[in-house]
Amino acid sequence: MKKVVFMGTPDFSVPVLKRLINDGYDVIAVVTQPDRPVGRKRVLTPPPVKVEAEKYQIPVLQPEKIRNSIELQNIIEMKPDLIVTAAFGQILPKELLDAPKFGCINVHASLLPELRGGAPVHYAIIQGKKKTGITIMYMVEKLDAGDIISQVEVQISETDNVGTLFNKLSVAGAELLSETIPRLFNDEIKPISQNNELATFASNIKREQEKIDWTKSGEEIYNHIRGLNPWPVAYTTLEGSVMKVWESETIALTEQKSPGTIIQLMKDGFIVATGNLTGIKIKELQPSGKKKMTAAQFLNGAGSHLSIGTVLGESYGK
Repeated sequence: MKKVVFMGTPDFSVPVLKRLINDGYDVIAVVTQPDRPVGRKRVLTPPPVKVEAEKYQIPVLQPEKIRNSIELQNIIEMKPDLIVTAAFGQILPKELLDAPKFGCINVHASLLPELRGGAPVHYAIIQGKKKTGITIMYMVEKLDAGDIISQVEVQISETDNVGTLFNKLSVAGAELLSETIPRLFNDEIKPISQNNELATFASNIKREQEKIDWTKSGEEIYNHIRGLNPWPVAYTTLEGSVMKVWESETIALTEQKSPGTIIQLMKDGFIVATGNLTGIKIKELQPSGKKKMTAAQFLNGAGSHLSIGTVLGESYGK
């Protein structure tokens, strides 16, 4: 039985780990990020992959950084046949890449060389793409630049957000990995080099990128909002306070108003002007210091005083 070390952290990685186990590989260790404090009460919480690994009594290693760590030497001494990573979040050092007989392979959530980096699913939606996919590639010391082993396309629907697309991709990734590993062990793989000239990048989302720019088109803002849902969540400002915007829809307008201005109040939401003749109807939001709520709940409570002409994101660009 081939010995496999799995490296991953978030929910996306869990179906991939489960598939390795169900396919009968000897998963001798799981490497993941350390437990982190979560929520307002800062409860120390294990990564989803750790939770799954412990169900199967698989040893779990949690180095802060794999490079130069004791855990790195431990993995090398285990003499794995293959290392599989999925959303691990770190570039592996050369001594680890060289350790397994069949190399280190990565399950990446894009059609490489598009969207290299740590947030390919977010950017696929933010950029309004109609499709993305999964790439399984050999890992190298350069970010997501290794030779491609296999790929599969995944369609992006108009209503997908990061959460739903992550689910689609994690299932597709597990399926593709299951098909790919036997070919790898049977020496049937013919890797394809990436065309670096076609590479685009999807670096981790920064706080300033979460803010809604109401001067953009309605379509771009709609993609921005769903491209940050359910994390880290897009936000704007209302009367000087941060307000997260969870869900919206686009509305065709007949008259251009100043971007960010509330132009219509409805029972189930309110419409905000953008940089073109497509308005954004806010349907679900989260005022500062409060729980997520529907726009209807907001308008019947803390937002009952809102009126047409109120401007969102007034501090934008200042």
